[in-house]
Amino acid sequence: MHLVRHGEVHNPEGVLYGRRDGYHLSELGRQMAKRVAETLGERDIAHLRTSPLERAQETAAPIAAALALTPVLDPRVIESANVFEGKRFARGDNALRKPSTWVHLWNPLKPSWGEPYKEVVARMLAAVYDARDAARGREAVIVSHQLPIWITRLSLEHRSFLHDPRKRQCTLCSVTSLQFNGDDLATIRYSEPAGDLIPVHAKKAPYSAGNAPEARRP
Repeated sequence: MHLVRHGEVHNPEGVLYGRRDGYHLSELGRQMAKRVAETLGERDIAHLRTSPLERAQETAAPIAAALALTPVLDPRVIESANVFEGKRFARGDNALRKPSTWVHLWNPLKPSWGEPYKEVVARMLAAVYDARDAARGREAVIVSHQLPIWITRLSLEHRSFLHDPRKRQCTLCSVTSLQFNGDDLATIRYSEPAGDLIPVHAKKAPYSAGNAPEARRP
C-alpha cells in the first residue's frame, strides 16, 4: 500500500487552502506527479484511489495513465478540516499573529484548531484497508495529503500525535509504503521520488491544513 502526497500547488498568496476548490498543481507539481508515476509504473499495482481535491486528482492522473487504472475518488482520504482555512500564512501576513486566532490553539494533541487526529486516522485506515483488500495479493496506491498521511503513520508506529509540522517526513510527491503480511502491517518504508525537484522553502513549511498552528504557536 503506497500513500502518495500530492505535488506542489500553485498558491502565490500563501493561503492555507485546506479543502477549498480551485487549488491546482503548479507546473513544477505536474513534473513531480510525472516523476512519481514513472517510479510507481514499474510496480505491480492493481488499485488506485485518490482524494477528491483537484491537486490530488491531478497527481493521480499520470499514475493512472502509467498503470492503465481508473482512480476511485474516496472522500475518506481528503485533507483535514481546519478553522484557519482561507487565512494567509505568507511572510509578513501570518494569521497567527492576530490574538483573535489564539483561542483555537489551546490543545495541540486534539488538535483544537481542526479535525481531531483520531478521526483522521480512522477514516484514512478505513480507506487503506479497503484498498488493500481490493488489490489483495498485489499493490495499491492512495493519493492524499501531508497531514492525513503523516498522522496515520504516527498512529501505526504508536507515536505521539504531538509534533512539529516542519519535521514531518512527508514531502511533496513522497511515497509512504505500508507492507502487509496478510492483514498485519509488517513494515513502513518512505521514499522521495521527486525529492530533487522540491524547492528548499517547500521542504520547510508548506501551506496545507494543520501546519501553521503547531509550527508557530504563540
